[in-house]
Amino acid sequence: MNQILLKARNLSKVYSNKKTSKKALSGVNFELFHGEVFSLLGVNGAGKTTLSSLLASLHPSTEGEILWQNRSIYDDLPAYRKIIGLCPQYQNLDPLLTLEQNLVFQGRYYGMAKNRLKERIEYLLSRFELEEYAKCKADELSGGYKQRFLIARALVHEPTLVILDEPTVGLDPQVRHKLWDYIRNFKKEGITVILTTHYLDEAEKLSNRVCVIDKGKIITIDTPENLKKEWKKGNLEEVFLHLLKGEDEV
Repeated sequence: MNQILLKARNLSKVYSNKKTSKKALSGVNFELFHGEVFSLLGVNGAGKTTLSSLLASLHPSTEGEILWQNRSIYDDLPAYRKIIGLCPQYQNLDPLLTLEQNLVFQGRYYGMAKNRLKERIEYLLSRFELEEYAKCKADELSGGYKQRFLIARALVHEPTLVILDEPTVGLDPQVRHKLWDYIRNFKKEGITVILTTHYLDEAEKLSNRVCVIDKGKIITIDTPENLKKEWKKGNLEEVFLHLLKGEDEV
C-alpha cells in the first residue's frame, strides 16, 4: 500500500476585494503519496497554481484543510515548511547575489549547519552542472540554466516534497528533456513531486498520477495509462481535450 504524505480535505479558496469575489478552488479532495510525481493539469485560470500555493503554505485556504502526519499543516507550520522545496513559476533569484550566495542564503534560512550546507551546495552545483557558474550572478545565466538553478535552490535543505510550478515553460526541447531527467531521478530517490504543467506530453511521461482541474474543481485523478484506457485515447492530450470539451463517451 502506498504511504500517504499529504491529504487535502474540502479545500476551497476565494480571492476577494471590496468590489469582486472569485472562487479559485472549490471542494478539492485528494491524497498525495510518498515518492510519486503528481501532475496538476488545467487551462489557464483553472486553479493549478492556487492549489500548489496552498500546498506550499504560501496562502491559507478559505475552507478545508491540508493534513500532514494526520494533523493540519498549521499545527506546526515551521516543521511542515522544512519538508517542502518550492520552484516557483516566475524566477525570483536575488540579482545582487551569486549562485553560491543564493544557496547559502537559502540554506541558512532553513537553519542548516555551516558544514552540512557547504557539502550540500557543492553537491547541488555538481549535480546540476552549475559549478562553473557558482561565482556568477543570476542575470548572467541563460533561461535553461536559471531554471536548473531554481530547482537546485529548492533542494538545498533536503526536502521530501518538491513543488515545481511550470518548470519547463518557454525552454527549448533539449533543456526540457534535461529537466525531465532530474524529475525522474527525484522519483528514484523517493522525493515526492507536485508538477504543474501545460505540457501534456511532459505529464504523460513523468507522472505516476495526474489531476485534471477545471474551474477550481477536480475533474479526475488517475494514472495516464488508466485514463487513456478508460477514454480510449492514444495519448494524455487527447484525454485532456476530451474531458474539458465534455465530448460524448466513445
